[in-house]
Order: sequence, then structure tokens, then C-alpha cells
Amino acid sequence: MAAIGLASHSGRHNAVELAKSTAVWLEEKGHEAVLLPELGLLREAGSAHLQDLDLLISLGGDGTMLRTVGIALGTEVPVLGVNFGHFGYLTAVEPDGLRHAIERFIDGNYHLHRRMTVDVSVLSDGAEAPRLSATGLNDIVLARPSGTHTINASVAISGERFLRYAADALIVSTPTGTTGYNLSARGPVVAPTLRCLVLTPVSPHMLFDRSLVLDSSATVSMELDGRFDADLIVDGVPRGQLEVGGKLVCSAGTRDALLVSFGDRDFETVLKNKFHLADR
Repeated sequence: MAAIGLASHSGRHNAVELAKSTAVWLEEKGHEAVLLPELGLLREAGSAHLQDLDLLISLGGDGTMLRTVGIALGTEVPVLGVNFGHFGYLTAVEPDGLRHAIERFIDGNYHLHRRMTVDVSVLSDGAEAPRLSATGLNDIVLARPSGTHTINASVAISGERFLRYAADALIVSTPTGTTGYNLSARGPVVAPTLRCLVLTPVSPHMLFDRSLVLDSSATVSMELDGRFDADLIVDGVPRGQLEVGGKLVCSAGTRDALLVSFGDRDFETVLKNKFHLADR
């Protein structure tokens, strides 16, 4: 018997209904099905009660997948994504293939992929202990608030001062996240099996406008100066502000995300299909 959790996007009626019907089907097959509450509430409640699940299924788009992975981090429970979104880069199956995918998982006919995450700690001016810590599967973004000018941040790589950036935002991305905001900012696409951090400025007001691909052992520190505070965004979710004089430190995550696939979604094929790339 398998214990399977289902986390659906509450704003997508079809996703909610599929979660409910799948739960009934699983129970009829003799398995345990757990319908999880709204993901935002679940994040507040913690993820300790997920430990006994064999699989956690995300029904929604990439944003739902990111939130589902976030609550599963540290539990060693793998996540299977069902695509109800427009892009679905992180998801592995379409809605009509969910039951077959579950059967394959229960039979052990699947692949488990470990994806690197990124940890961030926020330090207030003069403080030693972080006032906020978070983990992302895609990226950490330090961005100018709406209506303000550029942010100014001094960046250090593994403790060594690098450059002072003036930009609309600074992105620290994992390989998985390089096909997200990083790509929109003309950053490089990195195979998700690699382990590295990518630092990409967004609309930089300076001559050096290139991304940096850094070893996974590197840390990226940003100390905010200038006149304006900056927004901190983790995997697309606002997590507060970094005040002038504050610092955030990004490093390779201590916990990997565990994603389920079925062997027919190699990186290059997914990239070509999702971006509608054609050979000339």
C-alpha cells in the first residue's frame, strides 16, 4: 500500500477536481490518499506530517510545483508534477496521464532526480544572526520596489569583494531556475543536473552586464547601499524587504529537491518542446 498526498492549486477548478477523483480512485485501489490543504496554509503549518508519504503530487503550474517542493524539502518525499499551467517546465505529466503515472510509480518504474536548491540568509545592519532564512528551487531575487530607481548592492563572491551593481534586480539562480527569470534577463541556460549558482543582473546600469556561473561551493553576498530598500523574492514569492545596510547571503542549498519523472523527458527534448525550438 502506498501513501500519496495531493496538493492542488485552489484557483484551478480542474486541478482540484482531479485531486479529489484521484484520491477516491487510490482509496478504491487500497492505497492511502491525503488531500492537502491550501498550500499557503500548509507552509505555515510546517511539513512534519508529510514524512509518512511515499509520494507528493502537485497539480497546477510551475508556481504550484515550486510551492509543493518547498513544503517537501527535508522530508525525502519525492514530488510528481501534473501540468495545469501554461508552461509546465517543472511538471512531468499531463492531467490525463496521472493515473498511469501513479501506477508506474507504485510499480517502481520511474526515475528520481535530485535537484540543487539555493539557501538565503538575510542579515540586518550590524546583526550577526539572520532575521530570515529561506530555500528556493529556482532562484533568489533582490529587486527594486515598484516606482523606485535602481538598487545598489555591493557583491562579494566567497568573501571576496567583486563589484558594486546598479540594476533593476539581481538574480541568484540554480541550474533548474535558469529557464525562469534568469532566462528572461538573458542569462545562460544550464543543464539541471549540474551543481552551480548563476548570478545575473537585470537591466544593469553599468558596462559589465554579463552573468557569472559559479561553483556550487561559492557564496554570493549582497550588501545593499544607496537610498532605497529592495524586495526579496524567493521562487516568485515575496519574502519581505532588505533594508539599506542589510546583507543577504546565498549558497548552495543543504537539502535537494526530489523530482519524479518517467525517463522520457531528457533536458534537451524538454527545452526544445517547451520553447518551441525547431531545427533549421
